[in-house]
Parts: sequence; structure tokens; C-alpha cells
Amino acid sequence: MYKLVRYFTTALVAIALLFAACGRQPEGESAHGSGPQVSAAPAPQDSLNNALTESRHNAITRAVARVSPAVVGINVTQMQRVTPRLRDPFWDSFFPELYRERSRKVESLGSGFMVSPDGYIVTNYHVINQATEIIVTLTDGRRFSARLVGSDPTSDISILKIDDDAPFPFIKFGQTRDILVGEWVISLGNPFGLFALNDQPTVTVGVVSATDRDWGRTDEGHLYLDMIQTDAAINSGNSGGPLVNALGEAIGMNTFIYTGSQYQSGNIGIGFAIPIERVREVYEEIRQHGRINRDVWLGIMDLQDLNPRLARALELKGTNGVLVGNLESGSPAVKAGMRDYDVIVALEGKKVDNRAELVEIYNNLDLRVGSSLKFLVERQGRQSEIKVILEQKPELRRR
Repeated sequence: MYKLVRYFTTALVAIALLFAACGRQPEGESAHGSGPQVSAAPAPQDSLNNALTESRHNAITRAVARVSPAVVGINVTQMQRVTPRLRDPFWDSFFPELYRERSRKVESLGSGFMVSPDGYIVTNYHVINQATEIIVTLTDGRRFSARLVGSDPTSDISILKIDDDAPFPFIKFGQTRDILVGEWVISLGNPFGLFALNDQPTVTVGVVSATDRDWGRTDEGHLYLDMIQTDAAINSGNSGGPLVNALGEAIGMNTFIYTGSQYQSGNIGIGFAIPIERVREVYEEIRQHGRINRDVWLGIMDLQDLNPRLARALELKGTNGVLVGNLESGSPAVKAGMRDYDVIVALEGKKVDNRAELVEIYNNLDLRVGSSLKFLVERQGRQSEIKVILEQKPELRRR
């Protein structure tokens, strides 16, 4: 019995010493906390809040935070010529001023983004076309009068410049050759002028719906090739803004939307962006030379459809192709080896059956001085490829 009591007494003392050790203050610290502090373990609720906050940050939010400062709102004052649609000869004689062509000021808006720390901005040509004043608003509220460095109406790209000594935030050029259909993309811009509310761009998110969409040449003369299709919402005012990937790199310039009808407007999930490689090419050439030289000279003055009589005279097997005639002396076509009565059967790898097809293919090519054209021609029953290097028009060269 005595041994049992001594055993329990020893056990109780050991337990008391253990609790005393656990509750003892660290060496050098008083009970009032005047020594070095030891951080307490976070409460379970704090840990949960921290985890939730961290989970809200992802690749998209980080990309938005990275590129937003380089997105700008663009306000433009344009001069437009107004021509009366209906003219009445009787009333025209009494009130000629009502039917006279006149100009009026029109204010419009769009988006853009900076691509260099010294203030170069890219946007769409149709955003600033015929502008008499261009005001650029940054996300920090600063406003600048921007000057137009140069434009290329064909590609629908313009370059602006802010003249200020301060370094500006800018978006890096990405690349589209490894773009994945279905990957996340982010559209930023100034739809409906909302940038003016708090100097912040509107952000929409979607995926790459398709690539290499060729729209050809529009009625306005813009040539849209290799376009990126996205379902990220693009609306009026978004034109010229960046389309960026999850790394915060610009992969395109938002340009237009497809609404399905000329009587409808607004986003339906089908928007298109100019691929960034074309934007970068135009930007670098305009920055270096001030313009894109599209005053090209080919030297073919006459094109004629074939008919059975011509085909027999030229000993051709069919009437497919276009007959070449009246080549200009010393022209790029002549230098490349083309001759009168050659028959063009293909251009840039696309089969040509008649003159209309040849003209359509030619008009939908992104050509400038120095571009090359590959013709497949038939001469005396044999086909050969002729590569023509386009030159500047002689009359412009002498200026």
C-alpha cells in the first residue's frame, strides 16, 4: 500500500513539473513582456482570411495589375464634311446656305496603349482619323496632348507620341505564333468613355476563339488579315486597346466586333484583334521612316480574260488564266522576266481563272515597296514561277 501511494505521489509531481515547464516564460523575458517578444500562433480565423485573400490573386489579376497603368483613354476632336443628302432646285435658289457642303466638329473616343517608356502609343487609325486634336488620359489622371507620328490606313494602325520627360509604363510585345485556341486573354480599354469616370480601363476576360481569320479589304480600305478572334467583350470605344495574355504581354490590338447585322450593335461575343506582330512591324517602320510606303509599282498595264480564240492562238489547253499585255519598260515585272502574252495562272499560290479573281487576290495582299509577289505563268506550253519585287512608283520617286 505504501509503495502504491509513493508511486502516485511521484506521478503527480512529474505532471506538475511538466505543466510548470510549459508555462514558463522564455529566458530574458519578464512576465510583463519587457523582453524579446515571441509571436503568437495565428488564430484559425486569420489563417482562413489570409488563405481566401491569396486565392483571389491569380494569373489574370496579376496580369491586369501589371498592364493597366499602360492603357490610355483617347479623346479626339475631328472635322467632318457634311453634304446634304437631298437638294431641291427650287429651295436651293432661295436658301443656298442650307444645301452648301460644310464642316463640323465631332468628338469621338477610343483606346490605346503605351509600348515604350518614352511615350509612344499605338491605336487604331479609325480612332484618330481626321483628328484636329488628340487628348490622351493616363490611369493616374494626367492628360496630355498627343501628336500623331504616323498612320497606316491599310493596316488600321496609328502611332501617337506624348512629349514628356517622365518615363511611362508600357506593355511588352508578346507573340502569336504559339497562341493556343482556348487560352485565357484579357481585353482592356475605354468602352463608351467609361475611362472618364475614374481614369481606369475596363477589363473583360475571355478566351482565344480562333486565329488567322482573314476578313480581306473593307469598304474603308482597311486590310484585316490573320485576325485573332475572342469572346472577351469588346464594345464601342475599345478600339485600339490591348488584348493581352496571362503573362501580361500584348498579343493583339482590339479593332472591331461582329454583330451579325448592320442594324445591330454591341458585343455578342465575337470580337477581333490585329495580331501584335503586325502592330509591332508598323510601329517600328513608322517610328523609323515616318510612314509605310505603299505606293507600289508592278508595271502590268493590261490584263485580259482568255477566250477560246485566244487560247487556240496561244496554244493553250484551256481558258483558265489571265493574259498579260502592255508591260511598262523597266518595270519590276519586266525585270523579273515577265513578257507580253504570258498567262498568269496563279498568284501567291492561289489559282487564278480570270481577271476578277486576280484583282481580288492582289487587293487582299499586304503589299508595300520591297514586297515580293510570286506569279505562276504559262508561256509556250510551259509553266514557270516568276518572283517580282515591287518598287516605288517612278513619278513619286523623282519628288
